[in-house]
Amino acid sequence: MIASKFQMIWNLSFTDERPRVAIFTSSHLHCLHDLLYRHKDGQLNCDIPFIISNHPDAKTVAGYYGIPFHHYPITKQNKLGQERKAMELIKKENIDLIVLARYHQIFTGKFVSAFHNRIINIHHSFLPAFAGRNPYLQAFNKGVKIIGATSHYVTEALDEGPIIEQSTVRVSHRDSLDDLVRKGEDLEKVVLNRAVRLALEKKILNYGNKTVIFD
Repeated sequence: MIASKFQMIWNLSFTDERPRVAIFTSSHLHCLHDLLYRHKDGQLNCDIPFIISNHPDAKTVAGYYGIPFHHYPITKQNKLGQERKAMELIKKENIDLIVLARYHQIFTGKFVSAFHNRIINIHHSFLPAFAGRNPYLQAFNKGVKIIGATSHYVTEALDEGPIIEQSTVRVSHRDSLDDLVRKGEDLEKVVLNRAVRLALEKKILNYGNKTVIFD
């Protein structure tokens, strides 16, 4: 058998199955808005049983789309407990894919390993050059000419998981800091949507720390 010969892990999926997707978000809601609109419009073939956030900001958005919302505030003292609650909910709801729509928390290794190659993240492409707070301001002050966004699977190595999708856009001296943020957030929405769609359509093959995309 080919799978045995090449030590491959495989599974069989059918096109009439609707994957179950959980969305995690924080206080930057542009990616959440975009995903939920596309889902309601029929562009994403999946069910979204719930949204989890460490901030209350997304509650109104979730309510508008009729999706259950769970607010799990995170502190140093309760982080592990809140993570356990999230894991229990994910397993109870038989979640197939977890999407981090600008979720500003770092998961423990236990959480990541429990959902290996099932967590998709999105972030700007300023890393590692402009890490930390206010990366857009750092990039603006540096006078960058290109900004971008990257979507990848989450691994224990922060922001170093297999890349699924990327895109860039040129900027110039004419662009203000607000322009950079707007263009960057537009890219994040598009790139995350593409990554999620590829995952839902089973068009991603993981190979080591890389992906092969069947588009």
